[in-house]
Amino acid sequence: MKALVFHGTRNVSVDKVPDAKLEKLTDVVIELTTTNICGSDLHMYEGRTDVKKGKILGHENLGIVVEVGKAVDTVKKGDRVVLPFNIGCGFCANCERGLTGFCLTCADKSVIPAMAGAAYGFAGMGPYAGGQAEYLRVPYADFNCLRLPEDSVEKENDYVMLSDIFPTGWHATRLAELRPGESIVIYGAGPVGLMAALSAKIQGASQIFVVDDHEDRLALAERLGATTIHKKDGDVGERIRELTQGMGADCGAECVGYQCTNSKGKEVPNLVMNSLVDSVKATGRLGVVGVFIPEDPQAGDKLAKQGQIAFDFGKLWFKGQKIGTGQCNVKAYIRRLMNLIHHDIAQPSMIVSHELPLNEAPDAYKHFDNRDDGWTKVLLHPNSM
Repeated sequence: MKALVFHGTRNVSVDKVPDAKLEKLTDVVIELTTTNICGSDLHMYEGRTDVKKGKILGHENLGIVVEVGKAVDTVKKGDRVVLPFNIGCGFCANCERGLTGFCLTCADKSVIPAMAGAAYGFAGMGPYAGGQAEYLRVPYADFNCLRLPEDSVEKENDYVMLSDIFPTGWHATRLAELRPGESIVIYGAGPVGLMAALSAKIQGASQIFVVDDHEDRLALAERLGATTIHKKDGDVGERIRELTQGMGADCGAECVGYQCTNSKGKEVPNLVMNSLVDSVKATGRLGVVGVFIPEDPQAGDKLAKQGQIAFDFGKLWFKGQKIGTGQCNVKAYIRRLMNLIHHDIAQPSMIVSHELPLNEAPDAYKHFDNRDDGWTKVLLHPNSM
């Protein structure tokens, strides 16, 4: 089969690789119809992780079941399914609690004995191949496959967002404990930040502020009804206080991660976290879903090399704020978010900028990595001509 393979920093290509196959009785194999390029893929592409050469990338996957293991009960050949990016077993202590992003069974404990969590095609998240390919093996298929409703072809570009960014944006608002009628500030107008804005709108936020420095992405945030703030326009916290009777936002979401930059484009790893503390009111809540990693050897900042930042904990403590962090437990949200799409409440595909065949993926990575104007969200169709 053909697949997008990582060969080193900013070096990926579509290669011929062995076909995905059943490895356990609980597996299925799907034929990918849509798979996305995610901002998290860029962490690996840019050489900012320990991903091994030869890895097939891609964790946002949707397709048709073509092979079924003998122990699979509910998933049938021909089913159209979307997959949470994190792989769960469904029966470990964390999966039982809905914390499927921290599965204890699927984690690669040969690398880190206390490791929790697994994902398709991602550094440090187990040996699993990604779905930027023609076919993909799905472990524990009864648990990990969500069968799609009858409008799955018509709304495929919406449903594929259930694999990661729509639930992750929703997760940001839930970590921030957003309640109807409250205000929220969202840092980052990339795909996840935009999905956080969409989620906040659905949940009845009274004010939605989105902070970024890309005009094309801020324009999409405005389409979602958000008040946009460009980083170059001055003190973000002060601007938000002006719009909230001097109090600051009721809660906030960090949707950027450890590679955040200032208005001049310089990477400043602690910038967004400290700005978030400043712009959210006393006793407010913070939801952090932007990726932060235990170590970043390529970082220009000494602390960041060790996975640390100079965090304004004193202000956080003094303001009595609460903070929730971590990757999204997609399984906890995905079925209900699917229903929002099915009943036309949510259309996450509004952020899609490009649909391309798999063989154009290397060039798409270059554009997405450069943050070129108009390259908001890229969908790949591996089996299209």
